[in-house]
Amino acid sequence: MTSVEILDDEEVVVRTPEELKRMPRAYQKALISQIMINTEGELSGGDDYTMMFLPMAPNAEERQVCAERAAEEYDHYKIGKRVLAEIGIDTSYMEAQTIEERRLFSDKRLHECTTWAERGIYSYIGEESALLMIKEFAEGSYKPWADAVRTIILDEKIHIAHGARVCRNLAATEEGREQLQAALNRLWPVFLGLFGTPDSERSKRAVRFGLRKTNNREALEKWINTVTPRIHALGLVVPN
Repeated sequence: MTSVEILDDEEVVVRTPEELKRMPRAYQKALISQIMINTEGELSGGDDYTMMFLPMAPNAEERQVCAERAAEEYDHYKIGKRVLAEIGIDTSYMEAQTIEERRLFSDKRLHECTTWAERGIYSYIGEESALLMIKEFAEGSYKPWADAVRTIILDEKIHIAHGARVCRNLAATEEGREQLQAALNRLWPVFLGLFGTPDSERSKRAVRFGLRKTNNREALEKWINTVTPRIHALGLVVPN
């Protein structure tokens, strides 16, 4: 099948899996990479809530919240799985993998939280990075993916709001603020790494193809500007 050429001044719109087959290989590769990484990340996020956070939850209420958040993350995974299946890609193998075996969305430090303060920082500060990117995907040029992820945005806002509650409760005491600062210090470089290489040519191509609105450096700066006021409001210091 002959592929179409993407002109420099052209706004890219791909409405169906059939139209995707006619797009340049570079576009297809960028799209598939984006969906695969996000889909694996959502599955691992569900595992984080069930295997890492639920056991450390201090009461039944918090256990229920962790279980609810996990169910939402698994649902987000299934959304990506469906969109990929429509273009002939099966992600079922991910479901049999351990977190350590998943390599697309990989930083083992993210899955090593040991305190309730880290649980709060993970959601309040870290999950903002996911929300930022999903908002961009929802305006992307591949419409089946853009339409599918719009349902995720509200869930991610709820995840962040719960993390905010955990953090604010802890920040009410000096001991709690110390725990939060330690959590932030450990997780901050992990969060920075989620945005990839700042001047990545891959991220610039994704912007050119209409799959993203910002490149890695711009997305990182946007995230820092969003979370910095939150950190200060908790009485914490942004790590160097």
